[in-house]
Amino acid sequence: MAHQGMDTALFERRLRPIYDNLEVGNNRKALQESEKLLRKHPSMLCARALKGLALLRLGRYEESHGCLQAVAEDKPTDDSTLQVLSFCYREMEQLNKIVELYQHAVKKNPGNEELLAHLFISYVRVEDYKAQQAVALQLYKAQPKNAYYFWSVISVVFQGIRGPESAVPEKRKIYLGLAQRMVEKHIREGKLESEQEAFLYLHILKLQKKFQEAWEFLTGELCAKLYPGAPVSMKFELLKVLGNWRELNELLQQLLDADRDRWDYYKEYIQSCFEILKLPITEGATEEKKFSLSACQEFLQGIIDSSERKKRGPYLARLELHQRMRAHQLPADQLIGDFDELVVEYFSLFADKSCCTHDIALFLPSVSMKQRQALANKLLLESGVSSTSLPMNKEQMQKHICALQISRMCGAHIDLPIDHLLAFYTALKLHYEHGRSTFGNKLLSTEMGPSDPYALLAANVMYDISLRENKSDYLFEALCLLQYVLRNSTSNFHVKLLSLKIYHMFGCLLGAQEMYEYLDIKQIQLDSMGYVHCQLLPLCGRFSGARNSYDTTMKFFTNSYKERLEYIALTYRFCTFSKMEEFLNFKERLTNSLQYVTCSLEAQICDLVSCYANVHQNLSTYTVMSIEPAEDRIAWHELSDNRDLDAIIRWDPLHQVDADAERKDSFDQEIEVLQLRSLMLRLYATFIDLYHPPPITKPSLSDGSKEETPAPAVESATSTLELLRDSWTGLYQRLRLMNYKPLPQQFLVNLLPTRLHLLLELPYERFFDDLAQLVLDLHSGAASLAAHCKKVGDNVIAVMELCVRTIEESNEWNNKDGLWKRRYQQQKVAASLEMLSLYAFLLSVLNDKLQVSSKTKVKKKQGDNKTQDTPQPVSEKERSQMVQELMRQLKHKLEACDAAIRTWKAPVLPRDLSSFMADMSLKPEVEATLIGDVSATFKDSHELMVTELRNLLKDKIRMVAK
Repeated sequence: MAHQGMDTALFERRLRPIYDNLEVGNNRKALQESEKLLRKHPSMLCARALKGLALLRLGRYEESHGCLQAVAEDKPTDDSTLQVLSFCYREMEQLNKIVELYQHAVKKNPGNEELLAHLFISYVRVEDYKAQQAVALQLYKAQPKNAYYFWSVISVVFQGIRGPESAVPEKRKIYLGLAQRMVEKHIREGKLESEQEAFLYLHILKLQKKFQEAWEFLTGELCAKLYPGAPVSMKFELLKVLGNWRELNELLQQLLDADRDRWDYYKEYIQSCFEILKLPITEGATEEKKFSLSACQEFLQGIIDSSERKKRGPYLARLELHQRMRAHQLPADQLIGDFDELVVEYFSLFADKSCCTHDIALFLPSVSMKQRQALANKLLLESGVSSTSLPMNKEQMQKHICALQISRMCGAHIDLPIDHLLAFYTALKLHYEHGRSTFGNKLLSTEMGPSDPYALLAANVMYDISLRENKSDYLFEALCLLQYVLRNSTSNFHVKLLSLKIYHMFGCLLGAQEMYEYLDIKQIQLDSMGYVHCQLLPLCGRFSGARNSYDTTMKFFTNSYKERLEYIALTYRFCTFSKMEEFLNFKERLTNSLQYVTCSLEAQICDLVSCYANVHQNLSTYTVMSIEPAEDRIAWHELSDNRDLDAIIRWDPLHQVDADAERKDSFDQEIEVLQLRSLMLRLYATFIDLYHPPPITKPSLSDGSKEETPAPAVESATSTLELLRDSWTGLYQRLRLMNYKPLPQQFLVNLLPTRLHLLLELPYERFFDDLAQLVLDLHSGAASLAAHCKKVGDNVIAVMELCVRTIEESNEWNNKDGLWKRRYQQQKVAASLEMLSLYAFLLSVLNDKLQVSSKTKVKKKQGDNKTQDTPQPVSEKERSQMVQELMRQLKHKLEACDAAIRTWKAPVLPRDLSSFMADMSLKPEVEATLIGDVSATFKDSHELMVTELRNLLKDKIRMVAK
């Protein structure tokens, strides 16, 4: 035994250099060290596994796979080898192989606690709840620990609420009932030990809607002993469901006496007061109603009067009570006082805080438009700043800002004439400059300027003017103002977000990319806020720039997927049952995120459009994508909208804003766009697969020739193509019948239009439908092939003419307004080149295949001649010639597009720089460089786009010229 221990220590010492090199990322050195060790000890499994890991990290996937497979086939049982193999399979996302590893190890050591625990966690990663339960019970028998017992309990719970049988109510009931009995058995035996076990029991009862039992347990001695820190929200939830409103009311009064600024408690408290009114009518019910509401008012007033420091909570609660009483047609003014006076009082106390605007906005929808505008005027007077005066201190400035924001929310700016709006914009600029120079000195780099909201409001006002006049100059001026603010207040993300939006509106991808990088969006924000940039990149005119942004986003999703699995595993290891569902829901939301699915799909389309090498290298790139045309991998009904649409602050008129409807419309349209793009990619993949089928595992023939694709595989590819083609035309018909309306663009903060209407307007449907018929005819040699070649050729001419015409229109618009329609024009040009680029790649594949096939001559058998009435299939040679003719035609059309793009003029500003400088009226030393820098960004963005599009066209011309 001592000898064996000495050997183990020796091997660990010899493995140490490999581990150290892998840890610091020196994978090549790690590979050398592992090979050196294996020369002396060729049967050392851990060294072989580490060699596989080093090969994996060096990108030598086939060698790595072979090495790891050989180690796995030896069915190792030592912890070191199993851990290395598990790590490799986690990196490759082959989680089922980890399960197999530990299954073999457990068979050899059935009672080994550590191996069983690893097997359990491996089942957790693949969400096999039934297997989890079996292993957990096996663990409990081997080592009777509470943790293992409750692993089996939670596995039963998840079978009921998340497993494959969870949709069947009877099965759900059985599983949850079993879980409850398992815990109750433990309670009877006095084995319940921790607060998380108590939480799990409560959760099981709530899932079964056994609320009375849950309440009795929560308020019982055992729970008080094990779970003294049970959140108060549990009591709220149970009391509300059980209808114990009086008890809830008393509980909330006690809590509010202790913590007087809890707005969430106040809302629950007021709700309980109104619910008491709905209780069954008893004698003196009218008096009870009066007493209940007057007691509520007295309680709130008592908190206000007795608080040493003024807190927002009770004041907001008083406004909420007033609002609810009016909704129930009860005498609110008589009991609480005049609503306007309450708001003015709240404003005078808290308007020096930036949250005051949105606090008051909560209650504005409950009053009429006339009353809102009257209230807005009162608040402007209360701020103490008139049209002829400036704020005396920082607090007064914040009050003035708050009053202006509420005024806009009440609709005060909507009906103003343009000259009044321009005067208002000028006043806002002056207020911003005064506030910056007076109160914004010596700010930390992380602080926002106190007067920045003036500039944000000014930008919204200028958008209103631009929209009315359909001109870009006012909005361009607002963009320059925002860039000026950003120089003074580098951390103001509201300014960055608005600037990003305006750059995208004007089709300036370079400026938008700079703002997006300046925002420094990281981690989960790539999902919740990435939409401000990534969803606007497809068809923006710069495929490589878009691809880089997709890479950053997808890297987060890929890495975090592995991390999320480990977080879930950790919740089991530490028995934190309260977090398990939260982590599982989070994992599902990210896995089915619209942002992730869209970026993945658009990145693949970008790669196919940008292919520039020879046909075999391009086909290798395509093969790596692993597109399965016959299989729709997107879970359409589970797609999750994780966008944070409140990230961009807004003060638009409340009666004209429906944020929920805007979210729903944009999400529905984005899903339709995703369906179109996904189906286009799958349809296009069938074109390639029909002529270049996915790799077959069988070896090539002995003479070196390639094995012919089996007939069933060809039939399957053909039927898939026809099926997808029908789906393609059917989807377009459905979308036209749906008659989606473009997203409203009434305000600057509104989401930009989706690509849905552009994809319906452009000839995508006809282009790919005719292309599908051409591919089928080329494959079968149908007699109608020549006619379909002409059809496809006409489509190519139409797309080329669309591209040329759009560029000519853009140049014409430059004389009037070079920016207002710029984004739409760029999208049309990019979409045209996308279609032609995909067509060029397809033609190169068809040509390569047909040239090989036409060299093989088929000898005709005697008696094989058919009657003249039967149409003969077009020969391979003729088909090859037709494809070459299509390539020649495409080459000329691509050259015409290139010639047009060479003439594409950079966007010209609607006015000259000196005119803008006069209107900006900022510091003279800043104006020239500021406006010059912004206009230079537009010019550079255009030049970069033109260069990239021309390079793309050169690559495609080279591709079809071979």
